Amino acid sequence: MPQPLIQTERLTLRLLRDDDTDAAGMLALLNEPGFHQYIGDRGVRTQEQARDYIRKGPFASYVANGFGMYVIERREDGAWMGNAGLVRRDGLAHVDVGYALLGEFGGRGYALEAARAVVAYARDALRIGTLCAIVSKGNARSVALLEKLGFVADGVVTLPGKDEELFLFLLAEGAD
Repeated sequence: MPQPLIQTERLTLRLLRDDDTDAAGMLALLNEPGFHQYIGDRGVRTQEQARDYIRKGPFASYVANGFGMYVIERREDGAWMGNAGLVRRDGLAHVDVGYALLGEFGGRGYALEAARAVVAYARDALRIGTLCAIVSKGNARSVALLEKLGFVADGVVTLPGKDEELFLFLLAEGAD
């Protein structure tokens, strides 16, 4: 079994794998109502499409950037909870911190714990200075989470090829 990339008191974050467990978890996550509402419908409806999504997204990012989205697992039982990590996106000047949990794990501080660990990993292991995050305008919980991490609002942004204006947040080097 691969070594965890990041560990917190309650969570393990690890690289995604090309296996049934991660494909099933990703399929469930990508079809959560909250994911569709606040992040977007990726059109992934089968486990094979989920595997392809993992290969073309996180795996490609691991190779191109040395980072990407990581599986969040609960340490006590290994439950597949969602993902958190770092993304380099067209239209953003800085590396983007992202996170999403399956609905059953919401409201217990797991997203904050995972995002805080990702920020620390970006700073300490990857030596990334300024980080950013983007949030749909209606996602007050995500805005509050980013503010707890020390991110500050920096206007709005529309990503290339998209129509939606998103709130842009920055976490400057040395802040957190």
